[in-house]
Amino acid sequence: MQGAGAYARVGIESGVMSASPHRLIVMLFDGAQASIRAARIHLETGNLTEKGQAISKALDIVNNGLAAALDAERGGEVAENLASLYDYIVRLLLAANRHNDLEKLDEAERLLDDIASAWRDIEPQVAGG
Repeated sequence: MQGAGAYARVGIESGVMSASPHRLIVMLFDGAQASIRAARIHLETGNLTEKGQAISKALDIVNNGLAAALDAERGGEVAENLASLYDYIVRLLLAANRHNDLEKLDEAERLLDDIASAWRDIEPQVAGG
């Protein structure tokens, strides 16, 4: 099993190193959404430690990945709106963790999915196609 994990890490690292900036953002959304799904499963099965770890990972991705990637100067109002939305998602995730609240977890996932879908829709335009 360790070999499979190492192989997967190499695949992910290779994907990150060769990814466009746009693709990296998509990968961050994917990671945050996967962490929220894992948190939901852990919450539903009573694994609260793992739930907390999964939510912490999602928080890290939203704060130190998605929000940190915003360029307020070049992004203007769109970047400001996304920053506010990411802040709201962080608050939802913190409340979901503190109160074991599936509804707040679901809302955070829906919001991230909406933004990710819009981001994916612009990918062909970014790639020039």
